[in-house]
Amino acid sequence: MREWGRLPQEVIEELRRVEWDHPGRLRDRLSGERRFPIKQLLGLPTGSQALSDIGHFHDYVAAWRQWPNPHQVIWTSRQFRQLGTCDVPERLEIGSIQALIEVLGSLAIERSAGWAARMEPLLALNKSLYPTLIKQILELEKLSVVETQLLAHVLPQLRRGMGEGRYFRALPLQGVDTKFLEVNQSLITALLDGLHEQQVSSCGGLEQWLACIPVPANWFYVRPLCPQVRMQLAGFDVLRIPLEQLLEHPLPGERVLVVENLQSGFGLPDMPGTVAVFGGGRNTVWLKARWLKEKRIGYWGDLDTWGLKFLADVRVMQPHAEALMMDKSTLLAYRDRGVSEVRPANLPELGLSYAETELFESLRSGEYGIGRLEQERLSQDYVVDVLQSWAMMPCK
Repeated sequence: MREWGRLPQEVIEELRRVEWDHPGRLRDRLSGERRFPIKQLLGLPTGSQALSDIGHFHDYVAAWRQWPNPHQVIWTSRQFRQLGTCDVPERLEIGSIQALIEVLGSLAIERSAGWAARMEPLLALNKSLYPTLIKQILELEKLSVVETQLLAHVLPQLRRGMGEGRYFRALPLQGVDTKFLEVNQSLITALLDGLHEQQVSSCGGLEQWLACIPVPANWFYVRPLCPQVRMQLAGFDVLRIPLEQLLEHPLPGERVLVVENLQSGFGLPDMPGTVAVFGGGRNTVWLKARWLKEKRIGYWGDLDTWGLKFLADVRVMQPHAEALMMDKSTLLAYRDRGVSEVRPANLPELGLSYAETELFESLRSGEYGIGRLEQERLSQDYVVDVLQSWAMMPCK
């Protein structure tokens, strides 16, 4: 930025950068939270500065005399030893958002016209939405005018509790697709809050206010590992089941094999009376399901501190869960395939046996030269032998 004698174009570009292209500041100016006028100092020169570049000094004074709105330029009288008394421009004051738009020129005028066109159908619906629209102006301008008309069409259709017994995408709406609602959910929530005294946010969000059935977010893969269990699952080889349903609906079979990682779950052998649940990683919440108390549970995860922590989490919920291939002998047999563990877990207070706790500490300290042995790195014949031996043991 020039030290003194700033010219109009320089000031306009700074206004564009600092006020117009700054989303938070622009929104605050539009809403009135950041008050006008905007004051831009023009860089009054000292006498020596003016004399050092007398041509620029005259250009600077002349340029501001030609400013199209003279009342915006504040002048001051200065006594210069060599130049005498001169009126010089001290600052530019922009008194309103409309004045700022005019100063910034055609692109700003076009943008503000776009705001007005997008606001029109929503203000026709309810003029009280104006403050909300200003706060949401950056979201609003992402929509086309046609989309804001669609928004004005759908808002009156949305009523508290109307989604009871339905998923969000199944709302009974006229003339609008529910993907539009999903994509613009935050904007719709803000507008409905403006219409309904913040009730939507108070309920926890749009879907809660509408009373829609929550869309399952946590999914698990389920594989029956023998023909008998497969028939009890309608003959499917693989299913994906959400957390909520796993908690409520018992799986068939005498044994449940829980596998930490997805790909390892697809490499499981046939096992009598067994169903596998896999791909959940650290998400072990479903293992608090009451129906699991009647099942024999095997848990197979990575041989590292995090895998043992997940095992401990499982045991807190299901103390009878058995660890598979998460022992010292497995680690030593395959330690040449191990790696270091970047961020080890903290030792769980509960859930590990004495031997498992010792193994945890050995992994964390690097006693065996590695800190992590991924379950995918175990030889397939070893995996098959261990799992089938476990499955052949009688259930207690």
